[in-house]
Amino acid sequence: MSDYHVTAMLAEAVDMLACRPGKIIVDGTLGGSGHARRICEQIGPGGVFIGIDQDRDAIEQARRVLPADESRIHIIHGNFVDLPLLLSKLDIDAVDGILIDIGLSLHQIEASGRGFSFSRDEPLDMRMDDRSPVTAADLVASLSERELAQTFSRLGEERWSTRIARFLVAKRKTGPVTTSGQLARLVAEAVPAGAARSQKIHPATRVFMALRIAVNHELDVLARFLETAVDLLNPGGRLCVLCFHSLEDRIVKHRFRTMQHPCTCPPSFPRCVCGRRPTVRLLTRKAMRPSEAEIRKNPMARSTRLRAVEKL
Repeated sequence: MSDYHVTAMLAEAVDMLACRPGKIIVDGTLGGSGHARRICEQIGPGGVFIGIDQDRDAIEQARRVLPADESRIHIIHGNFVDLPLLLSKLDIDAVDGILIDIGLSLHQIEASGRGFSFSRDEPLDMRMDDRSPVTAADLVASLSERELAQTFSRLGEERWSTRIARFLVAKRKTGPVTTSGQLARLVAEAVPAGAARSQKIHPATRVFMALRIAVNHELDVLARFLETAVDLLNPGGRLCVLCFHSLEDRIVKHRFRTMQHPCTCPPSFPRCVCGRRPTVRLLTRKAMRPSEAEIRKNPMARSTRLRAVEKL
């Protein structure tokens, strides 16, 4: 487990949570536990930490590196979307901070064996939670050409989505696509050579991202979580979200702005009559980005966007 990546925007995220001794803080995506370790250091003694991840490897990593104190350190194999239920099981009504890091760890890419990377030939799985029933191979095998094209376009913003989908459907008639290496080669064949040469990224990058998001229902889970997350905070509590591509960031940006400006009255009304009041204060008017120094140290952090709010 030594191959977890350097945690993206570690100092900025933890500072944004305003961690102090005695606080109750949730890390909904433990990953390599980089954020978790710093949080635990800052909220002790007396603080309570709840760490959640749907990836069993991340849970094992957390149990190795975090303090073994069952009275204040809770490590849970689950999904952050179920946070209301998980807190109720701990008899906790509200918390002082919630951190969500929507990204892959280097371990998942390089050592999980689940086909997250197009540079490795592994089973085409892409499940973050191995209890989930559907793999990426299942989607490639079962979705229609139209459904595949829509998935690649909507979730991957892939320009050649229709062409790639048509190519995959034709190729799967000769045999199933079962490995990440096989899929990467097929996508590279489907993309016009000139277009592939002009791209700075591998031709399969967006297809792999789209399949991963689809397998794990990532955008739906994020949107559902944001609907209730602030309700779980104490007054003055903070919610901090780290995103790694524009689809996630748009969801967070829109939800945060709606919570700060919930009024639905037409602009022509002289005063608000809908009765909706702000529930949060924006702590980041624009998404925070990593420094050049951090990007040099951890290139995977390059696309990170951090947004945060404070409950009124």
